[in-house]
Amino acid sequence: MSLDSSAAKAESNGDGRIRCGWSEGSQLYRDYHDLEWGQPLHGDDALFERMCLEAFQSGLAWITILRKRPAFRTAFEGFAIERVAEFGEADVERLMADPGIVRNRAKILASIHNARVARDLGESLDTLLWSYAPTRRKRPRTLSDVPAVTAESTALAKELKRRGFKFVGPTTAYALMQATGMVDDHIADCWVNVSTR
Repeated sequence: MSLDSSAAKAESNGDGRIRCGWSEGSQLYRDYHDLEWGQPLHGDDALFERMCLEAFQSGLAWITILRKRPAFRTAFEGFAIERVAEFGEADVERLMADPGIVRNRAKILASIHNARVARDLGESLDTLLWSYAPTRRKRPRTLSDVPAVTAESTALAKELKRRGFKFVGPTTAYALMQATGMVDDHIADCWVNVSTR
């Protein structure tokens, strides 16, 4: 998820809890911020889902993806790598006709392609992705202190591209790292406690 730089500080929405400013736009954002974002996530299928959703988000607001996530999960059969890897042309047309998801043919094709790459990796996708997680650092003071790209996300994107993955550039790779707890970019004053890896 690309952070909205206009919300440059932590804010409270009246419940006494200080949150990262980007989370205050809706209850869906707050729930995602409070319960998921930045929490360590493991499991090949779970990480594959996040990789796909971050790619679909490119050029869109993250709230669009959150609203459509249940439909995405249904359309992509729970983002089970083995199942998505078997999708064929009929599945592509089915997905292109599904108004519940983002109907972008290039991103749909990339998701199916990436499932095949993940299936044939020869190692766990979880192990590969987490091997690029940086050493823990202090939380940023404000959202303006949060980078869009890091050396680690650039290296991860390069390795994913080398392995054959598509639609995972350095910015998307960093958003994936943030979302799955490889980095903790909650603002220093934010109430959310991030568990250890």
